[in-house]
Amino acid sequence: MKISVNGTAHEVDVEDDMPLLWVLRDELGVTGPKYGCGVAQCGACTVHVDGIAVRSCQLRAADVDGDVTTIEGLGTPDSLHIVQAAWIEHQVAQCGYCQSGQIMAAASFLDQNDDPTDEEIDGVMSANLCRCGTYPRIREAVKTAARNLRSA
Repeated sequence: MKISVNGTAHEVDVEDDMPLLWVLRDELGVTGPKYGCGVAQCGACTVHVDGIAVRSCQLRAADVDGDVTTIEGLGTPDSLHIVQAAWIEHQVAQCGYCQSGQIMAAASFLDQNDDPTDEEIDGVMSANLCRCGTYPRIREAVKTAARNLRSA
């Protein structure tokens, strides 16, 4: 099966029903997406397929129809993505386990809405769980990223 991850085409020999998360981590060595719950409830495994945030733990490899972007491919080798920079500015991470999924969810959301309200941010981002409870910092980082996107 062929799959494009972070702009690189790969050929993998896996079962059709293998979750994308396992293809990324076990077959391709892309470890940014994390295993959290395995049932698409926590968001630690969030990646983009053609720019849309998806839970890679529940997406079958055979059902991937588009380019996959992980946290490793979000920015460029020379610069961070606007969301990544905002995360650092607001010191969002504590343990950091959920942060790649949080950032991927925020980036996809802001591609669709670059002027969100606090309620919209909370609604979208509450689907990604943070055991450290950094939700106020997540909201502020998303607001900063949105402001920076609008002025870019």
